[in-house]
Amino acid sequence: MTIAKNIEAILVKSSWIRKMFEEGTRLKALHGADKVYDFSLGNPNLEPPAEFQRALKDAVNASPPGSHGYMPNSGYPHVCEAVAAYLSGEQNIRMTGKEVIMTCGAAGALNVILKTILDPGDEVITPAPYFVEYNFYAANHGGILKTAQTRPDFTLDVDAICAAMTAKTKAVLINSPNNPTGQIYSPESLAELGDLLRRQSKKWGRTLYLISDEPYRKIVYDGVKVPSIFSFYPDSMMATSYSKDISVPGERIGFIAVGPDASSRNELLAGMALANRILGFVSAPALMQRVIAAVQGSSVDVSVYARKRDLLCEGLAACGYEFTKPAGAFYLFPKTPDPDDVKFVRMLQEELILAVPGSGFGGPGHFRIAYCVDDGTIRNALPGFKKVMEKYKK
Repeated sequence: MTIAKNIEAILVKSSWIRKMFEEGTRLKALHGADKVYDFSLGNPNLEPPAEFQRALKDAVNASPPGSHGYMPNSGYPHVCEAVAAYLSGEQNIRMTGKEVIMTCGAAGALNVILKTILDPGDEVITPAPYFVEYNFYAANHGGILKTAQTRPDFTLDVDAICAAMTAKTKAVLINSPNNPTGQIYSPESLAELGDLLRRQSKKWGRTLYLISDEPYRKIVYDGVKVPSIFSFYPDSMMATSYSKDISVPGERIGFIAVGPDASSRNELLAGMALANRILGFVSAPALMQRVIAAVQGSSVDVSVYARKRDLLCEGLAACGYEFTKPAGAFYLFPKTPDPDDVKFVRMLQEELILAVPGSGFGGPGHFRIAYCVDDGTIRNALPGFKKVMEKYKK
């Protein structure tokens, strides 16, 4: 044995998303990149907005002495203040820079949160389907991820969340807009969830936290808005990144916002600043922090993703696929005509179409399509989607 048993086990169960990405690399080398229709990875295909490019150049050109040195583990104070000022307006709350921790993306943010709140054996409940990495993030810090199924249209089922709770529950982790379904959780369901968390916190004599993973907050369609979790439950934390809304996933920049009225606000913030350091992040990248401070509220042109969504949905509906049209993010999660979603995805591969089985997201009988690709990929893949569906109609 040369590596840890835990890592060996994770490798065996390694992400379907990455498996499909690697399969795509093989097929592209074999058939040519233009002949393979890769919907496996949520890698934004839009370039960052012009204001980001300008702010990046300005930050590089300015670079006063000390620009690349250590700063507080929570981030530059002026950056935290800029983020807080924007959040206060966006979410209609009273937020200060003291409630913000700058992080290495949303993944870094979630690991910092879980490191701070979990004791060994504590449970985190997440609605399914869910982002597959949550399993590993919880396990990183001695936690156990439990799932609660959503309704058929992927909206929250608060009764299912309640049924999954035990005296070991420490947090509920939601993702809205959701990866892989694109669903946005309604104000009514969040209010119901907040009431449940209050009751259960009182019942067990310990604070239960609500964690909201929101990297797709700005990628929404048809005038829909993402509700603020802070309006429904004070012991809430938001984890997010700029990876998707301004198309900079490789820059690893995001933040945590802690509810200003959280019962253990000061302890949480102190713990997260420490966790940022001892997890090895130390702090979010200095250059990206300075850039982000100058582009609060910016995003890519979301109408481009809306067009791609509509192109894909219309094409797949014409082929006979069933799905819930996503309200946000850039994923579609259709039903598979075969209950064996892995088998179905392999049939798509025969048509050089790469998608991810829903079972990898806790949603068997479905498959995920990441439509953050060029329009030609969507159009050219539709005949292959149709051909596979027709095999099931015979």
